[in-house]
Amino acid sequence: MTSGGVPMDLWQWLGKILILMGIVFLVIGGAMLLVGKIPGIGRLPGDIYYHRGNFTFYFPLITCILLSLLLTLLLNLFFRR
Repeated sequence: MTSGGVPMDLWQWLGKILILMGIVFLVIGGAMLLVGKIPGIGRLPGDIYYHRGNFTFYFPLITCILLSLLLTLLLNLFFRR
């Protein structure tokens, strides 16, 4: 059966993908809210913070490296073949 020239299986697949993407965005958003409440995250030694007059530049270098290492370890544990 088709709907406008597109097979119905494709519509069901697209619907499932959209629902899955929504759940992923919900989890990521919740994690971002919780990470902001953990003391010390984003203000580690080695993070670049420059303030001069009304200009502020902040780049969380060490925080990014630590999160990258942590995510790499976790994903390797879950997706090991």
